[in-house]
Amino acid sequence: MNIGVLYSRIRRDEKLLLSELRERGHEVTKIDVRKLRFGLSEPPAAFADVDLVVDRCLATSRSTYATRFLDAYGIPVVNSAATAEVCADKVKNSLALASAGVPTPTTEVAFTKDAALETIEDFGYPCVLKPVIGSWGRLMAKIDSRDAAEAILEHKATLGHYEHKVFYVQEFVEKPGRDIRVLTTDGDPVAAEARSSDHWLTNASKGAEATAFELDDEARDLVARASDAVGGGLLGVDLMETGNSYTVHEVNHTVEFKALAEATDVDVPARVVDWLETKVEADSATVTAP
Repeated sequence: MNIGVLYSRIRRDEKLLLSELRERGHEVTKIDVRKLRFGLSEPPAAFADVDLVVDRCLATSRSTYATRFLDAYGIPVVNSAATAEVCADKVKNSLALASAGVPTPTTEVAFTKDAALETIEDFGYPCVLKPVIGSWGRLMAKIDSRDAAEAILEHKATLGHYEHKVFYVQEFVEKPGRDIRVLTTDGDPVAAEARSSDHWLTNASKGAEATAFELDDEARDLVARASDAVGGGLLGVDLMETGNSYTVHEVNHTVEFKALAEATDVDVPARVVDWLETKVEADSATVTAP
């Protein structure tokens, strides 16, 4: 099979994926999204011979628009534009989880400073203010007082982009110094890691320590339901432990897995390529069916 890897920078994650694909004898077409021009009817020539495209774009804007074009061209892409659109936006992400009955932190959205401040005061301190678009824990704020709330809301209101004026406020979940990242392929867990840190943010990008985590039946069920809620695909489902249960606070569509590969005994790239092979086989069967 010929797998197109859509990228803007080749990181360790992409190198692991490319190496596994080549070791199995698959053809790989590396496609730099920064050099492409997308028309309304004909796909760029770079996609001519690919059986499936794997979206590994760093920028959310490139990912969501490029996959939308690929869907319009009828070119199979992982993840789909619909999944990318839901996962890229925290409001849509939260709504999808809640609509599917997946436990997720209490969240409210406001569009003015005054309404946002009322929300924060009702939530109580601490609570969390997040950008609706963003990753790696950037621009997230744990708000511990009214003074802090007023200052941060003022800063966000002054920033130019309209997304900063969508105030996404979430309850602060007391977690045991860690959260759980699960890499999943259409709801089937590939591997899981606990990301631990003394900081309230436990993102690997913020320096959290990753260790292997054994999922129980409840966690597996939540991962499958969260995946279904956003449309399935190659996803990173983020859980937080809440006593004897879990809450799902986010599903990521261009998930990184290098830390997971290092923290567990699972051959993560191999499992991902296994899944890609089944996707191509399924697409081929659909095309050739009478």
